[in-house]
Amino acid sequence: MTGRPVLFDSPFLLGFDQTRALIDRAAKAAVESYPPYNVEQTGAHAVRISLAVAGFTPDDLAITLEGRQLTIAGKREGVPEQSFLHRGIAARGFVRSFVLADGLEVEGATLEHGLLHVDLKRPEEAATVRRIPISLG
Repeated sequence: MTGRPVLFDSPFLLGFDQTRALIDRAAKAAVESYPPYNVEQTGAHAVRISLAVAGFTPDDLAITLEGRQLTIAGKREGVPEQSFLHRGIAARGFVRSFVLADGLEVEGATLEHGLLHVDLKRPEEAATVRRIPISLG
């Protein structure tokens, strides 16, 4: 057994291989713990991801969206060597990934008070029902 959910092996769920891959990526991303983050519901169709990135500047951070995978990376270059008596604030780089649901769009990002906020929104869609014509074969 491969450890995959049996649910996706059902003959009624055709074409869900990509969903299986997304779940695998999300499970791997959940194991990461740095930097800490919050996901907040900011409206009926809006979500905000906030990452604790103290000490990073906008030039040290990169946000990319490839398909449905949102990736936030932080890299510090040219950090001067310092002599710490105690070092509790991490200065290491990071890559944090989030798998976005269909239709979720990145509205923008802001850096304030050591927190990087990435705002996401799902545009409101009117429910549509499409009738499929039946032809004679």
